Amino acid sequence: MPSNRLTVSLDEESADALGDLTDRAETSQSEIVRRALTFYAANFDAVDGAADARLDAYHRMLSTGEHVLLDVDFLHCFLDYVEGESGDPDPAFLDAIDRVAAYHAREYGERFTTLGDLLHWLDFCGFLTVRDSDGPTYHVVFPTASIKWFMLRFLTHSVRDLPFDVNVEEGVSKAIVTAVDAED
Repeated sequence: MPSNRLTVSLDEESADALGDLTDRAETSQSEIVRRALTFYAANFDAVDGAADARLDAYHRMLSTGEHVLLDVDFLHCFLDYVEGESGDPDPAFLDAIDRVAAYHAREYGERFTTLGDLLHWLDFCGFLTVRDSDGPTYHVVFPTASIKWFMLRFLTHSVRDLPFDVNVEEGVSKAIVTAVDAED
């Protein structure tokens, strides 16, 4: 390896970190610095705060302990389980959805001002795909019929504290969702 020497002044925190990493990795300080520089170069955008906004939002959601990553197959298993043999959702599960939606309604009332903002949030969460159209109307595509009934129930119950109501026209795997004036 060609010799490229670098002299660095370390503050106490950096010196402690270098000592700790040297002990844990059981390698030289030079090797630790080389690895650190290579890692920093490869991850510069993430380290410098210029990472993808979606990645940052996912990190914030997951780091609170209030949200989890869930494989879509597990979601389908849960929904299939609560639908039962008849294909109708268990009434106790519907009550649970309504309680979760009521809780989120309070949060959404402070967080969102438009239907578009709310739908784009649910899109970001992976439950649906939203396509904007003119005015207060949105085309929403769902991956399955089960996710469609689940999310439409959640959506219609979670807009309670928003300055609008929603009108839903259901298709087979899609829905047209329109913001309408809230009834006082």
